[in-house]
Amino acid sequence: MTPGIEYALGAMLCFGIGDLIYKRGAAAGVQPHQFMMLQSWVFLTTVALYGLLTGSLHFVAGTLWGCLAGLFMVAGFYNFAHSLKTGSISINAPVFRLSFVITVVLAVALLDEPLTLHKVAGIALALAALWLLLAAPAATSVAGAATGQAMGAAAWRANRSSLMRVLLATVAVGIGHVIYKYGLRSGATPASLIVAQACVVVSSSTLMTAIVERSIRPPAIAWRHAPQAGIVLGAAFILLVQALVRGEASVMVPIAQMGFVVTALLGFLFLREAFTLRKGLGLVAALAALASLASG
Repeated sequence: MTPGIEYALGAMLCFGIGDLIYKRGAAAGVQPHQFMMLQSWVFLTTVALYGLLTGSLHFVAGTLWGCLAGLFMVAGFYNFAHSLKTGSISINAPVFRLSFVITVVLAVALLDEPLTLHKVAGIALALAALWLLLAAPAATSVAGAATGQAMGAAAWRANRSSLMRVLLATVAVGIGHVIYKYGLRSGATPASLIVAQACVVVSSSTLMTAIVERSIRPPAIAWRHAPQAGIVLGAAFILLVQALVRGEASVMVPIAQMGFVVTALLGFLFLREAFTLRKGLGLVAALAALASLASG
C-alpha cells in the first residue's frame, strides 16, 4: 500500500461528513459568516489540543506557509457555505471536492511531482465529472422554461450564483492544499501548520462577523451545527497533512477529496435529494478520476 493512503482515506471520510454538516447548517438558516466564525473557534481548539497532546506544536519559519493557506481556506470554505444556501449538496459538494484537479496541476508544475499517464487521465475524467455535475441544473432550468412550471428567472440567478461561488471555493482550496506541501518542505510540523492556518481563519471570520453583525455572538441555531463541523474538519485537516508528509500532493489530496462521494450519498439517503442519471454518471466519472490519480 502506498504510504500515507490510510491517512488520506480517513480525511476523505471526515471531509464527506463535514460537507453534510455544512448543508444542514445552511438549510437551518445559519448565515455563512456566523457558521465560519463558530466553526473556526472549535477548529482552532481541536487542532491546538492535538498539537499539545502529541508534543508536535513547534513553530519555525516554514509555519508561516500555514498563515497563507489560511487565507485561501477562508475564501474557499466561506464561499462553499454560501453556495449551499441555494445549491444542492449532491452537486456543490462534488464540485467543491474536485479542487484536487487544481492541486494536481500545481503540484506537477510547482513541486516537480511527476506527470504520468494516470494523472493526465485522472484530470480528464475529473473535468468530465465536473461537466456532468454542472450540466444537471442547466438542463432542469431549460425544461422549466419550456413548461412554465419549473425554475423561474430569480431562482435560476440564485442557482447560477451558487455555482459561481462553489467554483471560486474549489480554486481557493486547491491552491491552499499545495501551500501545505510548501510548509512541510520548509520544516513545519503538521500541527503547527494547521494551527497557523486556524489562527488566520479565526481572526478573519470573527472580523467579518463583527463587521456584518456588529456583534460576535453566534445565534443558538449556529451552535447546533458549526461546532460539529469544527471538530470533524479539524480531524480531516490533521489527517490530510499527515498524508502529505508521507506522499505526493498529486496523490494524497485526490484521495482525501473523494469525500464528495460520501457527502453525495448521504445527501441522497438523508436529505432526499433527487438522484438523476447525469448525477450518477458524474459521480462515477469522479471515482474513476480518483482511481486513476491514485494509481499515478
